[in-house]
Amino acid sequence: MRRRRSVRLSALITAVAAVGSLSVAAAPAAPPPSDRGTPPKEPVAVGYGGAVASVDPEASAIGVDVLRRGGNAVDAAVATAAALGVTEPFSAGIGGGGYFVYFDADSGRVHTLDGRERAPLSADETLFLENGEPLPFDEAVTSGLSVGTPGTPATWDAALDEWGTTSLRKAVRPAAKLAHRGFTVDETFRSQVADNEKRFRDFPASAELFLPGGELPEVGSTIRNKDLARTYTTLGRRGVDAFYRGPLARDIADTVQDPKVAEGADRVVRPGDMTARDLREYDVEFQDPTHVDYRGLDVYGMAPSSSGGTTVGEALNIMENQDLSDASKKEFLHHYLEASKLAYADRGRWLGDAAYEDVPVEGLLSQEFADARACLVDDEKALKSPVAFGDPRDPAGCERGDQVAPLTYEGTSTTHLTTADRWGNVVSYTLTIEQIGGSAMTVPGRGFLLNNELTDFSFAPAAEDVPDPNLPGPGKRPRSSMSPTIVLEDGKAAFALGSPGGSTIITTVLQTLVNRVDRDMSLPEAIAAPRATQRNTEETLLEKDLYDSSVRGELEDMGHLFAETGEIGAATGIERLGRGKWLAAAEPERRGAGSAMVPHPVRQER
Repeated sequence: MRRRRSVRLSALITAVAAVGSLSVAAAPAAPPPSDRGTPPKEPVAVGYGGAVASVDPEASAIGVDVLRRGGNAVDAAVATAAALGVTEPFSAGIGGGGYFVYFDADSGRVHTLDGRERAPLSADETLFLENGEPLPFDEAVTSGLSVGTPGTPATWDAALDEWGTTSLRKAVRPAAKLAHRGFTVDETFRSQVADNEKRFRDFPASAELFLPGGELPEVGSTIRNKDLARTYTTLGRRGVDAFYRGPLARDIADTVQDPKVAEGADRVVRPGDMTARDLREYDVEFQDPTHVDYRGLDVYGMAPSSSGGTTVGEALNIMENQDLSDASKKEFLHHYLEASKLAYADRGRWLGDAAYEDVPVEGLLSQEFADARACLVDDEKALKSPVAFGDPRDPAGCERGDQVAPLTYEGTSTTHLTTADRWGNVVSYTLTIEQIGGSAMTVPGRGFLLNNELTDFSFAPAAEDVPDPNLPGPGKRPRSSMSPTIVLEDGKAAFALGSPGGSTIITTVLQTLVNRVDRDMSLPEAIAAPRATQRNTEETLLEKDLYDSSVRGELEDMGHLFAETGEIGAATGIERLGRGKWLAAAEPERRGAGSAMVPHPVRQER
């Protein structure tokens, strides 16, 4: 019998406001960007006037300054994202794409923008085949074939035009100034350059930008990107059409069609087919969010082409069959892992770009289908992975199935930011250039890397005799796991979150959300907690603290198999505390820690 427990997050506000070692109740407000050096990283901030959480303190400070000057959550999100294109160029930037989820406090509605990259109009299912065989993955990544038509600039423009209060010119101006004056290299930036050094050296424009003087940038040195500053200024003055038409569009297409490789480099870099027409005809998609009810809360996410909203939603529906409020750690993790396993099994079979594939979104998010899958979960024994997918179009009791859709590769880079404003509006925005460093190709003279997003397509059908909805096609968007999420309570924003991490994004968001709701953790505690990711694979990956814990043995006795891994995800989030107060939260350690800020740590006199 299905059991439900009504959750009132408002009853937990007192506990959230006193998080303990993770709280910074008296955190100072960030000074205006022009009046400071690099601000310190603080993973938690509580205060008034809204909130910003991102991976980078320069970017968060720019977003907070927008809020302080009267901008709304959308204005702050775009300004923060533009700054991340400067300081986090290997994870995001105008050469990539993403998904933008917005809650409008006045209407009480959640809106979404699909700004995912698209394949060239010339692409077909053979995009990554050569002589009938799939290309080696590393050769496909570092090539023009991997580059999708970028959607990030169009996303910024559409979001500002539809819901913002400022212009694109004003939104990108702080990031242009940051790119011109430079920022301080930290260990994370240096290590990401080091991971890509061989690739960057093979492209003169990338080497010039990221290997100053031919060497790895030193921690504490300053990196300037005057080319990107000029590109942002051009976008501000001429509008987003400057990116998708004219000289800049031609430079992007030329870089894809004729990659400029360093003299003497022995890397084979295959050209792609992106044309000026592909850029000219790109557009973002306004679409309805996914929605499920979980413990009395309304959980909204991103619909296909992302698989995030449906997979998180299905897993929550499966978990809702159990009252986990008093569950032991073993019981809680068991149900979380089993729900993830089943939802990923269905993701692999059914999720693709809904403009090209018949994706049964309603069925995947139905409680009827979730109940049919949940009855496979045994309280005492783990399901053997990989499990077969079910059929959401015609759910049957105990949906067992007999065919498996394997997990396909998805790069682990990406970045996420979350913003809120004084009026109660909220943005959850995940953006990416795919793997760290993208395609490794910088557009000469323009200062930004191009994505390798098309490698998120299946190169060939993932399994024999199982339809694959994620094969390339003309203008098609590859499947994504990005899961920007906004949770409402009684029609108002309760909290919002998201994460980078490739196909582990979904489990990061899911685990953080259920930690917050079912385990009564504060949002900072839910983000900091050790993670596990089960994606319908034979082994579940555990971060060290979980791998070394006694609960691993307890779960192994139930049939779970584990392997240790490094960091899983790098989440950020915000939470409404009531009476105009907000909490911003970011990672305390993962990916070098994140940056949470608020405009005012104390209420301002009106």
